[in-house]
Amino acid sequence: MPEFIIQHKGAPKLLIVVECKANPLKHESSTGDKYADYAVDGALLYASCLAKGFDVLAIAVSGETPSTLNVSHFLHLDGEKKATPIFSGSLLTADDYLKGYLKSPEKFRQDYDTLLAFSKTLNEQLHTYKIPESQRSLLLSCVLIALENPAFKQAYAYQATAQNLADFLIKTVSDGLSNANIGSTKLKNLETQFSFIATDTTLSTKEGALKGLIEDIDEHINVFIKTHKYFDVLGQLYIEFLRYANSDKGLGIVLTPPHITEFFTEVAQVNQNSIAYDNCTGTGGFLISAMKKMIADAKGDSAKIKHIKQSQLIGTEYQSTIYALAVSNMYIHQDGKTNIQNGSCFDKDIIAAAKAKKPTVGFLNPPYKGDKKSDIEELAFVLNNLDCLVDGGTCVAIVPMQSALSQSGKTHDLKKQLLAKHTLEAVFSMPNELFFNSKVNVVTCVMVFTAHKPHPKAKKTFFGYFKDDGFDKRKNLGRLDVHGYWKDCIKTQWLSAYINRESIQGLSVVKAITADDEWCAEAYMETDYSGLTFEDFEDTVREYAASVIVNRTIAVSAVQSLLNALPSDKHIRAVTAETQLVPLKALFDVHYGVNMELYKFDECKSTDRHAIPFVSRSERNNGIAAYVEKRIGYEPNPAHTLSVAGGGSVLATFYQDKPYYSGRDLYYLTPKRAMSIVEMLYYSMVIKANRYRYSYGRQANKTFKNILIPAAMPTDFEICYPLQH
Repeated sequence: MPEFIIQHKGAPKLLIVVECKANPLKHESSTGDKYADYAVDGALLYASCLAKGFDVLAIAVSGETPSTLNVSHFLHLDGEKKATPIFSGSLLTADDYLKGYLKSPEKFRQDYDTLLAFSKTLNEQLHTYKIPESQRSLLLSCVLIALENPAFKQAYAYQATAQNLADFLIKTVSDGLSNANIGSTKLKNLETQFSFIATDTTLSTKEGALKGLIEDIDEHINVFIKTHKYFDVLGQLYIEFLRYANSDKGLGIVLTPPHITEFFTEVAQVNQNSIAYDNCTGTGGFLISAMKKMIADAKGDSAKIKHIKQSQLIGTEYQSTIYALAVSNMYIHQDGKTNIQNGSCFDKDIIAAAKAKKPTVGFLNPPYKGDKKSDIEELAFVLNNLDCLVDGGTCVAIVPMQSALSQSGKTHDLKKQLLAKHTLEAVFSMPNELFFNSKVNVVTCVMVFTAHKPHPKAKKTFFGYFKDDGFDKRKNLGRLDVHGYWKDCIKTQWLSAYINRESIQGLSVVKAITADDEWCAEAYMETDYSGLTFEDFEDTVREYAASVIVNRTIAVSAVQSLLNALPSDKHIRAVTAETQLVPLKALFDVHYGVNMELYKFDECKSTDRHAIPFVSRSERNNGIAAYVEKRIGYEPNPAHTLSVAGGGSVLATFYQDKPYYSGRDLYYLTPKRAMSIVEMLYYSMVIKANRYRYSYGRQANKTFKNILIPAAMPTDFEICYPLQH
C-alpha cells in the first residue's frame, strides 16, 4: 500500500501515487524488483497497476531530513508499457505537477495520438455527411473560431433548428473576424469560403448533425489546442483528412511536418525580436512555430507577446481556401491574422507590403511544380522571399532535391541568380519519406541563405546528410517519433553540426561551390569503408552463391567449394588506414546497358541451352528478373562484368558471370585490369556501400563513375576459389 494516492480536481484522469522510505539507502534497488523495501521499486509497481485507466505520476521519496531527502518522479500514462522519468529531484506543488504533466512530451504524444484517432472518426463522419474533402478543414476551422466566442459556446446547443445553428455559426465567425480588424476585402473572402455551411443539405437541415460535430470538435480538438498551444492543429488535421480521402489532391498543398517547421526556427535562430515572413503560407505552420519560439523567448512579457502576435508574423497565400485556413489558424492562436495577405507573392503591391514590415527571417515550402511549362520554378519563390527580407536576413526553404541538382535550364539560371545576390549558407538533404503523411513522394532538401550578400567565391557551404530524423512509420498514423530519437538526440546533433560547421563522417561536409555544382551532401561526402568487414563480404558471396543455385547455372558442388573457401576470421577489414582511394572510372570502364523492355523478349527456363539472363534494376536474385531467348540484332552485355542499377534500387550492384541483357537505367562495368571473381565480388560490395548517395531525387547517372573506391582489394581477401574467370 502506498503512503498517498492523490487526485487533482483539475485533472480527474491523473493520479499521483507516493511511496516513502525512511532509510535513504532504500531509495532504489539495483534490480528494480524489491517492491516492499525500496521507494522507487514500490512506486513504479503501484503506477503499473494504476495505469490501466489512469495517467499516473509516481513519486518515490526516501530520507527523513532535508540533507538526506531523495526524490524521483516517473510518469506512467494510461495503457503504456512503462514509466518515464520526469521532473527534477525536488518536491513540487500540486499545480506545478499538473502543469508539468499536461505540458510533458509524453502527454503531448498521448494526446496527439488520440487527436489523430479522432480525426479518422471525424473524417468518416464527414464522409457520411457527404462533405467534400476540400471543405472539411474549412468546416473545422469555422467551428474552432466560433468556439473562441463564450456566447456561442453557451448558446449553440439551444438553437431551434439546424438552419438556425448554421446561420448562428457563420454570423459568430463573421463578427469575430470583423472585430479583429481583418479588413473588409479579406472578411468578404472568408465569408465566401465558409458560406457553404449554411446551404449544405446535411449541416443546415439534418437536426443534430452540426450540433454533434461542434460538440465533438470542442471536446476532442479545442481542448487539445488549449492544452498544447502554438501547434499547427489545422495543418495536421488537414493532412489526416487527406490520408483517408480517395484523392491525394485535396486543396493542392503539401504541408511541412511540425518537427521540421520547429527545426527551421532554430536554424534561423528566431528570437523575440525576429519578424518572420512566409510567402507560401499554406495553413500557417511556419508562422505558428515562429510564434511559439518568439513567445518563449519573450519570457512572459505580455506587452512583447502582444506585439509579436500583432506585428511580427507575416504571410502571403495565393489560394483562397488555404488562405481561410491560415487566417483561422492564426485566429485560434490569438492574432497575427491581419498580416496574412491573400494573393500572389510576386505581385508588386504584396511585395511592397511585405518589405514594409522589414522581415528578418523567411520561411517557405513553395508549391512543387508539375509537368506544365507554365508552372513556376520552386527557386523563384525562394528568390522572392529573399528579396523581401532585410539585409543580412535569413531565409530557410524546403524544396525538391532536383532544384539543388540542376545544372541546366531555368533552375540552373535561378541558382546563378541566387548566388549573385545572396549567400548559400547550407543545404540539408532531408529524409526520403518526409512527406509520407501528405501522401506525396518527393525527395527534398533544405536551403539556408543570407539575404542581400552575394555568395563569395571562396565561401564554403555546409552540406548536411540529414536523412534519418528518427521517425518511424506506423499504420494509420503515418511517420512518428515513436522512440523519441528526434526529440532526445537527432535534432541537437543536426543543429550542432550546422552551427559549428563541422565535417562529420557520414553526416556533414563543407565545400566551396558554384551554381554549376550539385548542392547536396551526397555529391561531396567520403564513404566510410572502415566499417566493412569480411563478414559483409561473406554476405555478398553467399548472395551470389544463392542466385546461381536458384538459377541452376553452376553445379551445387562448385558453389559449396566456393563457400568452404571463406576464412573463419570474420573481422578482417575491407580497407585499412593506408588504403588508397581512386575514382571508380580508374578501375572500370562504365557503359550504358542495352536498355531493353522485358516484354519484348521471349522468356525461357534458366536451364535452356541458349537462355540469357535479363538483369533489371532490382536488388534481388543477382538483379536477374527472368531468362530470355536471344534476340537477333541485339548483343547482350559481356560476362565477367558488374551490373549497376542507375535507378530503381539505385546502385544495386552484382557480379554477372554470363552474358546478359539489361533493362532500363542499368550500367555495366568492365575491369580495366585482370580481376578474379573474388575481386569483382569485393568491388560489388564497396560500390553498394555508396548507395546512400542516390535516391529517387538523385539518380546515379554520370556522377557515380567518380565515386572513390579502394584502389586494390586487401591481400587478406585473396582467397583461392575453385571458380575463376
